[in-house]
Amino acid sequence: MIRVLIADDHAIVRKGLRLIAKEQASEIEVDEAENGQEVMEKIRQARYDVLVLDISMPGRNGLDILREVRHALPSLPVLILSMHPEEQYAIRMLKSGASGYLTKDCAPDQLVPAIQKIARGGKYVSDILAEQLLFNLTGEANRPPHELLSDREYSVLVLIGQGKTPTEIAEQLILSVKTVSTYRTRVLEKLNLQSTAELIRYVIENNLV
Repeated sequence: MIRVLIADDHAIVRKGLRLIAKEQASEIEVDEAENGQEVMEKIRQARYDVLVLDISMPGRNGLDILREVRHALPSLPVLILSMHPEEQYAIRMLKSGASGYLTKDCAPDQLVPAIQKIARGGKYVSDILAEQLLFNLTGEANRPPHELLSDREYSVLVLIGQGKTPTEIAEQLILSVKTVSTYRTRVLEKLNLQSTAELIRYVIENNLV
């Protein structure tokens, strides 16, 4: 039996993933969590073989929750499930300790194979992402400037690109508006940009939203 905890703030998504797992693999037993706090409570109270974690939940985002899970239970494999394309978050999440990355578009066909592989101790990525990882390891790809940002700086950049105000970003990341402003300034400096408009243009041109 493979015990899986699915963490997503949308009940319909959790139910859909549960149904997919049940239909395709009788050996998978699914539990659910709707936010980061519930994830941490459940993994401390019960044993799971795989955590399937949505990257975009209210409050702490997937990166924050992943770091907390890795600290509390380093042996628990984490499969990131996201609506965002691989080029936006996948490599960053894998470097932060995830065992795999799956987009929600691919979930109906790939969810069960991904869970089974990760539960056996493997890693799960698409062929395209595997090629990107190989390029990074061999130095054959020119790394774009945003890959040099810290996780928090990157999160602020993406949210600015989505048109979020400093107040909205502060609420989502649980930061002060002043701290968000500091991160914005650092991002501008590291990307050699001058304004919020240029940040938004950079995000769009690099397919980060």
